[in-house]
Amino acid sequence: MRTNIGNIDKIGRIVIGVALLAATVTGMIGLWGWIGVVPLLTGLAGYCPLYQVFGFSTCPMKQQ
Repeated sequence: MRTNIGNIDKIGRIVIGVALLAATVTGMIGLWGWIGVVPLLTGLAGYCPLYQVFGFSTCPMKQQ
């Protein structure tokens, strides 16, 4: 599993995931908010399976 998520993308996913989960736990939104687990886990792992399928990456290219 190669990292395919850049730092800004990572931070955004983690923030959105935590916000959705917090809103669900506090009762502000319904059960659909548990979908926040997905961006949280992909942000923490630095890997998005959909990016892999479509050949997309937000990681900066390594200079050789």
